Amino acid sequence: MSSSWVDVTLGDVLTLQRGFDLPQSERRDGPFPVIASTGEVGRHNEAKVAAPGVVIGRSGSLGGGQYVQEDYWPLNTTLWVKDFKGNDPRFCYYLIKSLDFSSYNAGSGVPTLNRNHIHPLPVRIPSDTEEQRAIAEVLGVLDDKIELNERINTTLDEMARTLFKSWFVDFDPVRAKAEGRQPSHMDAATAALFPASFEDSPLGPIPAGWRVEAIGNLSEVNGWTLGKNDELETIDYIEISEVSRGNIGSIQRYQRGTEPSRARRRLRHGDTALSTVRPDRGAYFLALNPSPTAIASTGFAVLSPSTAPWSYVHAAMTQEDVFERLGHLADGAAYPAVRPDVVAQTPVVWGGEEVGDAFHRQIAPLYELAAHNREESGTLAELRDTLLPRLISGEIRVEASTGIGRAC
Repeated sequence: MSSSWVDVTLGDVLTLQRGFDLPQSERRDGPFPVIASTGEVGRHNEAKVAAPGVVIGRSGSLGGGQYVQEDYWPLNTTLWVKDFKGNDPRFCYYLIKSLDFSSYNAGSGVPTLNRNHIHPLPVRIPSDTEEQRAIAEVLGVLDDKIELNERINTTLDEMARTLFKSWFVDFDPVRAKAEGRQPSHMDAATAALFPASFEDSPLGPIPAGWRVEAIGNLSEVNGWTLGKNDELETIDYIEISEVSRGNIGSIQRYQRGTEPSRARRRLRHGDTALSTVRPDRGAYFLALNPSPTAIASTGFAVLSPSTAPWSYVHAAMTQEDVFERLGHLADGAAYPAVRPDVVAQTPVVWGGEEVGDAFHRQIAPLYELAAHNREESGTLAELRDTLLPRLISGEIRVEASTGIGRAC
C-alpha cells in the first residue's frame, strides 16, 4: 500500500468553530436541521453551514460526533468543523468519534469543551485522502444501513398509529358505512366487522355496540415482578433514560444480586413498557420475544395483553394524546410521575375481539419488522464500534481501490 500514516495534531487535520445562537423563539419552520450537542433538535428556514458537516458537543454533552449530510445550523452548544484542510469529511467524523474528550472538560459546573484545548491533541492519519475515504466508506456503509433502518421504522410506526387512529379514534370505516360508502382500503370481510351507526359514550359518539374500556381491563399492568427466588444468573437492565420512542439504547448487564433495586419489571412477549416518569416524554418500548434476563425499571408501567392483542395495546398507549393526558396527571416538580394505576385507567375504545384480531393481522407484521430492524441495527453498531478503533488507528488497513481490509 502506497499510503503512509503521519503523526499530526487534530488542529492539523481540521479546524473547529463554536456554533451559533438560535433561540427557540427565533426559529422558523424550514428544511435545514438545527444541530445541538446531542443531535437534531428541530428545523429552521436558514442554514449557517454547508454540508457535509461534522459536529461535536461543546457544552452539556461533550464530544460524541455527528455527521450531517445536508446544510445545517450548528447551535452554540456545539463545535463544528469549519475547515477540513483537504481531508475527507467523513473520515474526520470517524476520527473525532474515536477520541475521548472527557478529560478536557473546562467547565466548573456545566461540562464545557474548549476548541483551543483539543486542537493540539496528537492523532495519526493516512496522508492519502483515498485511503481516508476508503476507511470512511467501510464504516459509512454500516451507519447508512442503521440510518435507513431508523427511517423505515419511523414509517412503520406512523403507519400503525395512522391505522389505529382511523379505526379506533376517527372511526373512518363506520363513518363511511353510515354515509352509504364502502370503507376505503378494506376488504369486505373486514368491513363487515364495523357497524354503520354511532351511540353515545363518556368519550362522545362511538361505533354502535362498541364500548369504552380502561386499558387495564384489556391488559395486565405490572403483572410479573422479579422475585428473590427467580433463577437468573444475570440481569439485563433497561433504564428509563436509555429508552426513547420505541428504541432502547444501552442495556446494562449485572450479575444477579448486584442489579439496581429498581430492576424489577419482568417482560413477556408482546408487553408494552411505558415510562411513568415524565410520561409526556414518550419513553416506551415493545418487547417482542424478550430475553428471560431482560428486566425493566420500576419506573415503567408494563402492560401485558390479556383481552386485547398486543398490537392494539401498544398502538393505543403510544398515541400522542395518551402522553399528553398522562403528562397532565403527573405529580412532582423535579420528576413528575404517574402511578401505574393511573396508566391502567387510560380510557380506550374497544370494538371487540374480532375487530382487535383484524387490526392485529394488519399491524403486528409492521411491529415485527421494526423489531427485526432494531436487532439488525444493534448488530451493525457492534460491528462498527469494533472496527472503528482498528481502522482509524491503521491496525487494519483498507485498500483504497478495493475496500478490502488487511491487518498490519
